[in-house]
Amino acid sequence: MITLLMGILYVYALGKGQVARANVTKGNRFVCTAVPAGTDLSCPVSATNRVQSASAQEEELRNTIVQLRETILQQKETIVSQQGTIKELNAKLSRCEAQAQDSPPREGKGRGHGSRRKDFSKNTMGDLPRDSTETIEQLGKTMQSLKDRLQNLEQQQQLRINASGATFPNELRDLLRRRLSDLENQLLTKVAELEEEKAQLYNETAAHRQQTEVTLNSLLERIAELERSNSAFKSPEDFKVSLPLRTNYLYGRIKKSLPEMYAFTVCMWLKSSARPGIGTPFSYGVPGQANEIVLIEWGNNPIELLVNDKVAQLPLSISDGRWHHICITWTTRDGFWEAYQDGERLGAGDNLAPWHPIKPGGVIILGQEQDIVGGRFDATQAFVGELSHFNMWDRVLRPVDISGMANCSSYMPGNVVPWVDANVEVFGGATKAALEICEDRLFDA
Repeated sequence: MITLLMGILYVYALGKGQVARANVTKGNRFVCTAVPAGTDLSCPVSATNRVQSASAQEEELRNTIVQLRETILQQKETIVSQQGTIKELNAKLSRCEAQAQDSPPREGKGRGHGSRRKDFSKNTMGDLPRDSTETIEQLGKTMQSLKDRLQNLEQQQQLRINASGATFPNELRDLLRRRLSDLENQLLTKVAELEEEKAQLYNETAAHRQQTEVTLNSLLERIAELERSNSAFKSPEDFKVSLPLRTNYLYGRIKKSLPEMYAFTVCMWLKSSARPGIGTPFSYGVPGQANEIVLIEWGNNPIELLVNDKVAQLPLSISDGRWHHICITWTTRDGFWEAYQDGERLGAGDNLAPWHPIKPGGVIILGQEQDIVGGRFDATQAFVGELSHFNMWDRVLRPVDISGMANCSSYMPGNVVPWVDANVEVFGGATKAALEICEDRLFDA
């Protein structure tokens, strides 16, 4: 390249010297004109054309020199750029070779790699070819060689990583297993602690609940004692329920329910002068059967006893406005029943819902007949009058026991439903009032 630059400068200087010598010549100018072979030299050549031809050649020469100068500058820039690229590649190659030297060379490849490093470690930029085309080709070859070396080093490094990483998954698997085992143990320990805390909390809660229930029960007992002491009645059973109107909203309710029974006796004191029919002194309904036990006198019909919606007519008459003691007994064996009024048995029968057990968990209503459990009352079936001493047993009482209660010689509270003030609620305007039934009965007599 340096030789080429010197040749161009020499041609340029020679042209300038010829022009200067032509200007120094005093009035004489010699122009050399190339004449093709075989041309007739006797033909005169115009001086003007010669001058114009010389000027055209000088202009063409100048243009050529300018183009060569631009070409040289471009080549110089290209060389500088390629030198920078080669330096970067040499630096990367040096780092890769340093990494390759740190690790042991793979068998069968170390010798070839060393020979390549020896061949390409020379600085090829110090002795460039003279021709620019050869320089570009040489630079291209050099860059391609560097790329090949870099690619080989990267392949070797990848192979080394793969070779060293052959046991890595097993080590990682063991590490993960140990870690998972530790986490599982920690989790089991935490779960055991939580279960223990839960058990302790449950025990504390159960103890607190039991203590609370004991306290509430004592309070309820105390309240019941205060109510009994402050009651207007001489004794808890000395009261009556008054239902003065035939409506569907006056009624009383027994707080206790019935157990399953295979026999029963129900007794009460009734006073009514309603016509036609006294209505329904009481009814017991259970889910699925609102007429499990009903005592009713509706319209001009006689008093009827219903068990499981089966009917038996009773020979009773109590609509004279006086107190009457009524007792009804029933047993599931053959459906046998008895009807007592004022201590005397006035009627008996059988086949009333035989072998049917009285279902538990129902509602006892005083003064109304239930179409659904605990409600949907019909005013035409409502009891009008007064009621007291409603007691119920889960057996058939003896006639002597029934007679003793009727003539006020004895009193037997029901073992299933006793007549006590705290066990009876009234609604819709029904009232509870003090009553000494025996004295009142004697007064009526």
